[in-house]
Amino acid sequence: MSCVLFIEHPTAGDQCIAEIRLNAEKSLNALTLDMIDLMLPQLQKWRDDPRISAVFLDSAGEKAFCAGGDVVKLYRAVTEETNSRFPEDFFTREYQLDYALHTYPKPVICWGSGIVMGGGMGLLSGCSHRVVTETSYLAMPEVTIGLYPDVGGSWFLNRMPGHTGLFLGLTGNPINAADALFLGLGDRALRKDLRDTLMQRLQASTWQLPATQVIDAILRELEAESAATFADMPAPIKAHQSLIRELMDQDSVAEIQTALQAIETDDKWVLRAQKALQQGSPVSVHMIARQLAHCRHLSLKEVFQQELNLSVQCCRHREFPEGVRALLVDKDNQPQWTYASVEAVEPAFIDALFESPWSGAHPLQDL
Repeated sequence: MSCVLFIEHPTAGDQCIAEIRLNAEKSLNALTLDMIDLMLPQLQKWRDDPRISAVFLDSAGEKAFCAGGDVVKLYRAVTEETNSRFPEDFFTREYQLDYALHTYPKPVICWGSGIVMGGGMGLLSGCSHRVVTETSYLAMPEVTIGLYPDVGGSWFLNRMPGHTGLFLGLTGNPINAADALFLGLGDRALRKDLRDTLMQRLQASTWQLPATQVIDAILRELEAESAATFADMPAPIKAHQSLIRELMDQDSVAEIQTALQAIETDDKWVLRAQKALQQGSPVSVHMIARQLAHCRHLSLKEVFQQELNLSVQCCRHREFPEGVRALLVDKDNQPQWTYASVEAVEPAFIDALFESPWSGAHPLQDL
């Protein structure tokens, strides 16, 4: 069976809801190049089809919407040198897909239930109607593998209140439904058992009103039905806003790390952040801080172009492959980072990562 399913659901108004279902449940719907190459042309086809009122993006299984990109395959391509163009091809087409979602002329509903990490965050953030549930577990934990929050992370992390985006990029701390709404990563919180009900109500609509208006009304009704589920859900990121602002208000990432590690607490949320920043890649820590500062005022197109530069450069150095090896391949959790500490990282090394790998035209110049 295909790794992505495309289903057209007829509506009462002789229109269709076009469903994209990630269909790789065993791998937590990790995003592969094959999946990307199926989705992008199908989205383009539906864009020009007058029968299609909206797109519904979801996944097989309840555990994960999408647990990220297929970084193990990237690792194999880099370390075994089986396909030197694979990293460029993968990231280029992934970002083309993400950009297509951000700029899609029809509504795209994303059912972001369960694990939503890395590449999954790129898909979710590009959709016009982002639904989270009581099991949603959002995160950008790239600091643990020597990478950085890509797939538009430079865009959506910079749009969070205060310096929360920088904090989450540096620590990879998870985000639940309550915090997703607070941070603007989700639009509606629905009970996970209402997915089929949502589709049924979309199909029952005559779609005589503008599509966005129809969808908003249905989601509003279902969110009201779900209110009790989320009434007492904690929002740790919202609750820690003062602390986050204080921690991030430093002159360097080394000072941020020192300030975070100096906290004596039994707060599990803070302890998690301390551990992640302490054990994460020192190169990633610098890269993430530079990334967010550099991309703060860029357009969405420019953001993806800069991220492609960074991602391809990361695949040309040992930090990213070593992080993937330690966490996901050998699973010894003992990465041998290029630099022993955040303080030891040479600025010239970070400068080189931000240079374009191409002397000619950029692969995303026509995005």
